[in-house]
Amino acid sequence: MKPLLQVKNLSVEFKTEGGNVRPIDDVSFQVNEGETVCIVGESGSGKSVTSLSIMRLLEYENGKIVEGEVLFEGEDLSSKSEEDMRKIRGNDISIIFQEPMTALNPVFTIGKQLIEGLQLHQNLGKREAWNRACELLKLVGINDVKDRMKQYAHELSGGMRQRVMIAIGLACNPRLLIADEPTTALDVTIEAQILNLLSELKKKINMSIILITHDMGVAAEMADYIVVMYAGKVVEQGTVYQIFDEPTHPYTKGLLMSIPSSEESSDERLYSIKGTIPSLNNLPGGCRFHNRCEFATAKCQTETPPLEVGNGRLVACWNFEQVIDENVPVAEAIEA
Repeated sequence: MKPLLQVKNLSVEFKTEGGNVRPIDDVSFQVNEGETVCIVGESGSGKSVTSLSIMRLLEYENGKIVEGEVLFEGEDLSSKSEEDMRKIRGNDISIIFQEPMTALNPVFTIGKQLIEGLQLHQNLGKREAWNRACELLKLVGINDVKDRMKQYAHELSGGMRQRVMIAIGLACNPRLLIADEPTTALDVTIEAQILNLLSELKKKINMSIILITHDMGVAAEMADYIVVMYAGKVVEQGTVYQIFDEPTHPYTKGLLMSIPSSEESSDERLYSIKGTIPSLNNLPGGCRFHNRCEFATAKCQTETPPLEVGNGRLVACWNFEQVIDENVPVAEAIEA
């Protein structure tokens, strides 16, 4: 498959009162045409910042790309002007933000927010844009579209607002859709509907998707390829089958062991990776996961492992061969 997006050695910095911090450090991955790539990891691992970097929205958050490239169809987005990026955003690349209640403008109707992008990017007249907006709402499973077009965000349910966000994201038939935790705060029934909707729309318009999630169950259902991030770095990449059948990095294996099992009794505690993700102001030396890892050696504390081919996929771990051994525990059970 042909790469649609290539992120190469991307590093990002934000200015803070305590100095510059680097939430993204030397991140590389690619998205092929028609592929769904899931970026997974705990909160604070750099998933959302990666999406903002691709869209070049960091400048609005006091951040900037300091190293690397973001190639979309071979062109480097990191070097494009703001005017060029405005033409690309919403047209070629769209994003669905994590919380639709705050992403939707509360003072404009749903219809106005849909029509605005269509008029800006597609040069449609008011009537044409209105009709297209109604079609988009029907496409994402919303009924009574003429009434919905006149409503405001607070008048819709959480699931309905998320469908509107998807409609806005799909308005210009983007080549790439970035979905940042699109099912956060939705109940499981609505979550399943939203995920099924994304899968169906992907097939209809041959769209590529970057799905950002902390839920490995969602990744298993949606992904063709998985990128695992920890503390601003990519620690493992592989197909969904590789990652779930035989994880190679201890962090990946810990995430998988933390998934609830239908075979567990109701009073049994879930597995949990010991410790917490480090602060950007106090990142450990060497491998950033070493103070939570049961395989860590002196080398892990002082030398950063490169992202190299190991066990048939990319992994950043000095001791990945030990991780493959099923008899060696990776995550500890929380003691009652």
